[in-house]
Amino acid sequence: MFGMVRPCTHRLGERLTAQWMAHLCGLCLALRGQAGQFARVATNYDGLVISVLTEAQAGAERAGRRRAGPCALRGMRRASVAEGDGARLAAAVSLILASAKTRDHVTDLDGLLAHRPVAAAARRIAGIWDKEGARAGAGVGFDTALLVGAVDRQPEVEALAGPGTPLLAVTEPTETATAAAFAHTAHLAKIPGNAAPLAEAGRLFGRLAHLLDAVEDQEKDAASGAWNPLTATGTPRTEARRLAADALHGIRLALDEAEFADGRLAHVLLVHELGRSVERAFGEERHRHGAEAYGPPPGNPYAPGAPPHPGGPGDLPPPPPREPRGLIPGCLVFIGMACTCQLCCGTYEGPWSRRRRDGVCKKCEECCECCNCCGDGCSCCEKCSCCDGCCCDG
Repeated sequence: MFGMVRPCTHRLGERLTAQWMAHLCGLCLALRGQAGQFARVATNYDGLVISVLTEAQAGAERAGRRRAGPCALRGMRRASVAEGDGARLAAAVSLILASAKTRDHVTDLDGLLAHRPVAAAARRIAGIWDKEGARAGAGVGFDTALLVGAVDRQPEVEALAGPGTPLLAVTEPTETATAAAFAHTAHLAKIPGNAAPLAEAGRLFGRLAHLLDAVEDQEKDAASGAWNPLTATGTPRTEARRLAADALHGIRLALDEAEFADGRLAHVLLVHELGRSVERAFGEERHRHGAEAYGPPPGNPYAPGAPPHPGGPGDLPPPPPREPRGLIPGCLVFIGMACTCQLCCGTYEGPWSRRRRDGVCKKCEECCECCNCCGDGCSCCEKCSCCDGCCCDG
């Protein structure tokens, strides 16, 4: 999985994490249903924003949910997952973009793709994804030729770019593609008035995707001799940072103009999480919040040995122990947790023992930063599970 939007479950809270996972699983299953099991590798965090936006406008009931069977990637548990036109549009976009990325790797002879048999197989897979992506798009009234055309124009734009070329001229094809996909969610939700602001949000989202990819890869591209938009156009990182800040501000303004049934998750992902992605890409350290910034709260009622707190965890009996898993089911769950970062960033159920455990970076630097949105006047986030001092009660 890949993408700019990589939220931490500690910041999302229980309710938004459940929504996030519903869209993630919904995209994965939509890809499987559209193009077979292997297509699930095209699951990406940015693509599921399409599904999130559709449901945010239409509401969960209209957008569609269903009960999915057990899956190793969610601890062999059943779950409510997103389905319907939003998930299918997200699958169509993901297939087209994954196909383009695969062809780029084949052209660049990256890794195993330098070998002709592997490259030939990759090209066949990309062709299948193109066909199935177009079919999925047609099923929800979206013409994927817009995406394909933007992908095809990108090499031409890059070939013409040189020192002094505006960086935004290079990001234009990506902006055009994402604007079309975001705008179509308004038509799926039957709120046509949202098409214009969401097209603007999508255009700026595409700009950020291109900018952050260029920033993160600049050193590696310089070492390998690969083309990089910042290097090719002579754009300093300070200018790239300014453009990223402008894009973040524009996305927020565009979302404020749109009408949502429940826009909380969309706002968290496209405003707060994108902001963190920008700061990660530019190597900026965030200000700490919560207990670490202000010191431990006096008389913490939840400290070890403290008396029960009225209405708090001390009043509740411990949950009954669950039966441990066997060796093979536990191994499958372990693999799924490792692939989805649950072992490193989160609180999870032990694969074999089923005991509650904390991930190795549960106290990572970002976990307490959910509090910063209070200063922005939003009501989008819930109480962070790893801080004592935050947050919005939204």
